[in-house]
Amino acid sequence: MANPDPRRADDAPVVEVRGLRKQYRDGTVALDGVDFSVARGEVFALLGPNGAGKSTTIEILEGYRDRSGGEARVLGVDPQHGDLAWRARLGIVLQGSAEADVATVRELIAHVARFYPNPRDVDEVIAAVGLEEKARTRIRNLSGGQQRRVDVALGIVGRPELLFLDEPTTGFDPEARRQFWELIRGLKGEGTTILLTTHYLDEAAHLGDRAGIIAGGRLVAIGPIDELGGPQAWVPIVRWRDAAGVHEERHEEPGRRVAELVRAAGAEPERLEIVRPSLEDVYLGLLGESADLEGVRA
Repeated sequence: MANPDPRRADDAPVVEVRGLRKQYRDGTVALDGVDFSVARGEVFALLGPNGAGKSTTIEILEGYRDRSGGEARVLGVDPQHGDLAWRARLGIVLQGSAEADVATVRELIAHVARFYPNPRDVDEVIAAVGLEEKARTRIRNLSGGQQRRVDVALGIVGRPELLFLDEPTTGFDPEARRQFWELIRGLKGEGTTILLTTHYLDEAAHLGDRAGIIAGGRLVAIGPIDELGGPQAWVPIVRWRDAAGVHEERHEEPGRRVAELVRAAGAEPERLEIVRPSLEDVYLGLLGESADLEGVRA
């Protein structure tokens, strides 16, 4: 991959990864040839089970971990050689952080804002993460969910071009999670590119334009959320019961199959239902296929 000018055209990918590989000294392979790109203004969700390689990928792209092979560009720069000016264009929300717990919410956010050339208004950021009533509270006196909101505030105060969100809503209650989703939609509306890892598939479905699924250090699927796994993965299932037992069939036109069953039986079959696959169904199916392939390779 050529070394591009950091001031690239708006239609160039913000993140480019080709053949990304990470192997540790003990021989453990955390990433094995991962390829993907993230377009400007896109919300890209990186999904996968614990230990799949999501956080390793994010840390490499943030410049905090060296890769063993492959190529990577973030905002036109190799993250292994990113300077302070490059880092100022990033926002990072880690899975956990060690804030200055003696500072108040406002003091900490105002302190971090001074490191950026064009930060957001501190009070605006505090309001965006729903901490107005806690602005004068010391970090150590906040609940876990409130501390997580501080992490998010620190990630967005610098007005980043690219925002990394690693499990951002861990510890949030359902209402707080919905409020956070609105915040992310607002950032996207402003043109911020977002790379998200999450274990909440509904979060990926609500926020993501596209997603990649990592399993065993390999990218097993990538594409628009509602196209992952290919068309067949999203075909509805018609399920019913009769004297011969329980039946399950996939049909592109489930309504037509239901009408056929009713006509054939002269009445609606027992426990008749149409099941439309969810993102969770597709995700688990892809992980299962990946595990089967690993078994074949072994």
